[in-house]
Amino acid sequence: MKLFFSYLRGRRRYLLMLALFCALFAVSFSLYHLPLDAVLYPTLVCSLLGAAFAVWDFLRVKKRHEALTGIKTMTAALIDSLPEPRGVEEEDYQEILRALQREAAEIDAAASSRYRDLVEYYTVWVHQIKTPITSMKLSLEKEDTAAARKLSSDLFQIEQYVEMVLAYLRLDAEGSDYLFREQPLDGIVEQSLSRFAGEFIARGIRLNYTPTEEKVVTDEKWLSFVLEQLLSNALKYTRAGEIRIFLSEPKVLCIADTGIGIAASDLPRVFEKGYTGVNGRSDKRASGIGLYLCKKICESLGIDIRISSRLGEGTSVFLNLAQYKLKKE
Repeated sequence: MKLFFSYLRGRRRYLLMLALFCALFAVSFSLYHLPLDAVLYPTLVCSLLGAAFAVWDFLRVKKRHEALTGIKTMTAALIDSLPEPRGVEEEDYQEILRALQREAAEIDAAASSRYRDLVEYYTVWVHQIKTPITSMKLSLEKEDTAAARKLSSDLFQIEQYVEMVLAYLRLDAEGSDYLFREQPLDGIVEQSLSRFAGEFIARGIRLNYTPTEEKVVTDEKWLSFVLEQLLSNALKYTRAGEIRIFLSEPKVLCIADTGIGIAASDLPRVFEKGYTGVNGRSDKRASGIGLYLCKKICESLGIDIRISSRLGEGTSVFLNLAQYKLKKE
């Protein structure tokens, strides 16, 4: 019905013209004192012919409308699928669309080129910055002083941020470096924990780890990144107490801490890019990127990730590793 009224609005000039002609004929017939039948009969025939033409024209417009409705959901590259223009005006509109298509393609190509250059630059930068970080770590290993331990801790955080940059760059990169295979979950967890051993000792946080004895189909490198981000967050916001790692149910890994917790109002948004929440705003180190990366990577790994927390009581993160249905090769 909406299309019909739109059609009538588009044809209102012709309808007004038809009404004007009918009025002129009616006046002419009345001036010549013609019989009423001589006026009604041709009027009825013309009305029937006009109605038939209107139906045909409406169906034609409806068909073109449906075709254009289907095309508008497609990409600009399929603009050549437009129906053949009917008249000079439609030709002009289609030429305008093609000009806009060419301009959009040029803008997209330029933006893609800039993005590739940016990714290449920061990828090189990440690998270059790792060299002095490794050198500094080796130098600090030779010293066992409070200052050296503090510098080692700060250097470890720098290394974590560098890994976040690299993960962010690879997240939307063309192609995929995911390698799925079945492997022991404990090996991945223990490898991640070994990197944080110094942090646990320096902060005086207890580690309560219950081996899972589970095997999962996943990508070791990316799952390790997720675990390390979650451990980093747990250590960052836990002033005292412990961090527990265990299976809350089969193939559901839980990382629970006794930290400051997350406000109930913040929980629905913790995975949004750049969102830091109340506690994050009070901690100037929070970037709002870590959990966002974890969520995106978990989606690619086929893992469901969820968080439960209460202010002042701690936070628990659950990784459902049974989500991924890939059969081992």
